Amino acid sequence: MEKRFAIGMDVGGSHITAAIIDINEMKIIEESVSKVSFNSNLSVSMVMDYWENIIRSLCEKLKVEKLSGIAMAIPGPFDYEKGTFWIKDQNKYDNFYGLNIKDLLRERFNFEQNFPIVSDNDATSFGKGEVYKDPKNLTKRVMAITLGTGLGGCFVENGKVINKGNNVPENGEIWNLPYKNGIAEDAVSLRGLLANYKNLSGNQLNEGIDLYNLAYEGDEKAIEAFSKFGEDLAEVVIPCLKNFNADMLVIGGKLANAGDLFLNAFEEKAKNAGIKIEVAISTDNETSALLGVATLLNAVNV
Repeated sequence: MEKRFAIGMDVGGSHITAAIIDINEMKIIEESVSKVSFNSNLSVSMVMDYWENIIRSLCEKLKVEKLSGIAMAIPGPFDYEKGTFWIKDQNKYDNFYGLNIKDLLRERFNFEQNFPIVSDNDATSFGKGEVYKDPKNLTKRVMAITLGTGLGGCFVENGKVINKGNNVPENGEIWNLPYKNGIAEDAVSLRGLLANYKNLSGNQLNEGIDLYNLAYEGDEKAIEAFSKFGEDLAEVVIPCLKNFNADMLVIGGKLANAGDLFLNAFEEKAKNAGIKIEVAISTDNETSALLGVATLLNAVNV
């Protein structure tokens, strides 16, 4: 059987993680995993330079002469069928609003019109990847969330993504759920975490790593900010867990690395709400997203 390879990309607001996917065996070529950081609010041309460079460098590194597709995990709002950005006022990809990423990639690489370019929500891709990594999870009802510059959610039952019905929020999304005086993402995201610290201390930090370091150095206000974040996370997630009757919650995204600073507060809230659930922190959430979105290539002719 001829070997077939595709590019998998996890598209974040400040970086891209990409790898070569072996389509025949549906696995990531580990030595190909690469990450590039950039400002996604640069001009369209400059951002696409980063995209093009990482794709070409991976193909050169692994000596892949012919690609069988590109699969992208991208945060919403985004038209995943058509490939159109509808992200607005989220401090990422501001200049891509209304643009079609499939067209942009075809222009850069002279792909034929029928060249497979697929995309899915980054949280959905992460959830699918986490479930498919461990066969034991295929029989579970799993809620997966991603915590970072935004808040993503995904509901998986018996290996299938559930985004419709009374048991899940509209479109399976949680970032826009009403919460306090705004939406869930206002509180359960990096900006919400940093806002907690500013409200408690009066000091404005711009980077999550700075707050993380302060907490580990024993700064009481930083520790309290993370604890408040865990409480907010619980308030948002617990109703979803109950409605979905979830067996497992998987947490990914950059902020998952600080789980030991907010999980105690989360679990205390969950306990008080009568929720008994397996909680797992993903150790490789970005590669999970790559694997999850690459499964879409099975549904197209590659």
